[in-house]
Amino acid sequence: MDGLLYDISIALAMGLAGAILFSAIGLISGTDETTTIAPVTLLVVLLGVPPVGVFTFWLAAAVSKHMTHAVPTALLGIPGDTLAVPLLPQATALRNLGAPHIALRKMLAGGLVAALIAVPLSVGFALLLAPFGQMITSSAPWIFLAAALLIAYFSAGRWASVAALVPFVLMIVALQAYTGSQGVKLSVSYFLGIAIGPLVADLFCVLAPVERARMRRDGPRKFSLAPDVKSWGGYFPNPLKVLDATQLKWTAGAAAVTSATFVFSPVAMTVIMGEVVSSRIKHAYRRLTTVLSVRNGVTESTYIAEALIPLIAFGLPLSPVAAGPAAPLFNAPPRFTVDAAAGQINNLHTMMTPWEFLGYGFLGVLLAALVAYPFAMNYARTAAAFVSRRISHEAIIATFVGLVLVIGLWEGQLLGLLVVIAVGLVGGLLYRILGFNTGVQFMGYYTAILSVPALTKLITG
Repeated sequence: MDGLLYDISIALAMGLAGAILFSAIGLISGTDETTTIAPVTLLVVLLGVPPVGVFTFWLAAAVSKHMTHAVPTALLGIPGDTLAVPLLPQATALRNLGAPHIALRKMLAGGLVAALIAVPLSVGFALLLAPFGQMITSSAPWIFLAAALLIAYFSAGRWASVAALVPFVLMIVALQAYTGSQGVKLSVSYFLGIAIGPLVADLFCVLAPVERARMRRDGPRKFSLAPDVKSWGGYFPNPLKVLDATQLKWTAGAAAVTSATFVFSPVAMTVIMGEVVSSRIKHAYRRLTTVLSVRNGVTESTYIAEALIPLIAFGLPLSPVAAGPAAPLFNAPPRFTVDAAAGQINNLHTMMTPWEFLGYGFLGVLLAALVAYPFAMNYARTAAAFVSRRISHEAIIATFVGLVLVIGLWEGQLLGLLVVIAVGLVGGLLYRILGFNTGVQFMGYYTAILSVPALTKLITG
C-alpha cells in the first residue's frame, strides 16, 4: 500500500505541475505542442521521475494545453497552437457576431467531455490490439517505413513530403555514422532537433537580410477583446449544461471515432470531423457552435488515443503524436529505450499495466479539468489581456532554447549541440517550405534507425 500511495502522490504532484504549467503555456499563441510538451516531458523523464508521474504529467499537460489554447483562438483570433488552426474560421465568425465568449465555452466544454470519453475507449482499443503486439514488434522496421510514407502523404506537403523523406532519412543516417565514428552515440539530440526545427529555421531566417525584411513588422500587433459575459454561478460550470443535447451527441460521437483512428494526423482528423458535423447542421449559429465543440473535442481525443494506444498495445511510437509530442514516453535514453530490431522495449509499455494507464489517465484528465477548465472559463479575458500585453514571446523562445542547449550538451557535448542545430535547421526549413511536418520527421528518424538497416541487410543478402 505504501508503494501505491507513493505512486499516487507522485502522480498527483506531477499531474498538477503539468496542468498548471501548460495551462499557462496554452494561453500563448503559436506555442507548438511538439516544441513545448516534448522537451519538458523529456526533462521530467531524465530527472528520474517514476513512470506513473511521467505519464500523468504528460497527459495533464496535453489536455490542459488543448483547453487553454482556446483562449487566444476564440478571443484574439490567433491560433493557440497547430491544432487550434482548424478552429479559427468558426471562432472568427463568432467573434464577428460579437459572441467570442460563446465560442470559448463550447470549445472548453467539448474538450473536457471528449477527454473523459477518450481515456477508457483508448485503453479498450489498445487491449484489443495488444494480442498482435509481438507480431507488430517483430515487423517494426517495415511498419515504421509504411507509417512514415502514410503520414507523409497525409501531411500538408503530400507527395513533396513523401519525396523529402529520402534525403531527410539519409541525413540522419550520415550524421549517425559520423558521430558513431567519433565514439559519440546520440538519440535525444535528433529528437530535440526535430522538435524545435521551426524555431531553429526562424532564428536562422532572422540572420538573412531578405527573410528579415519579410518578417519585419511596422508596429506591435493590435487586438481587441470583447467584455466578459458570465452566465453561471460558482466557479466550475457544468460542461453538460454548456453544451446542448445535439452538441453533446456530436462531440461524444467524434471522440469515440477518433479514439480508434490513432494512425492519422490529429489536424486531419480535426478538420474531417468538423466537416462531417458541419454538413449535417443547417442553422448557421448552431453549426458554428457545434463544429467548435466537436473540433476542440477531437484535439483532445486524438492526442490521448494516439499516445495511449501505441504505448499500451505495442510500446512503439506508431502515430504522429507518439512520434512527436509523446515521443519521450517511448524513447528517452538511457531511461526509456526502443530497439525494435532486437525486439527489446523498455518504456512505459513495460513499466505500467493497462489498469494503471486507465487510472492515471483519468487522474491526468481530472487534474486538467480542475485547473485549466474553470480557469479558462472564469478568467479567459483577464488572462488573454495579460499574455498579450505582458508576456514576451522572445523570453518564451529563449527559455526553450536554453533547455534544448542543456540537454544537447548533456548527451553529446559539442557534437550533440551541432546535431541539434543541423537537424533542426534542415527539418525546420522543410516544414516551412514543403509542409514536411514534425510528425513526418520523427517517423523519418525511426525509419533511419530501424528500416534502413533492415533494407540494407535485405539488399546485401
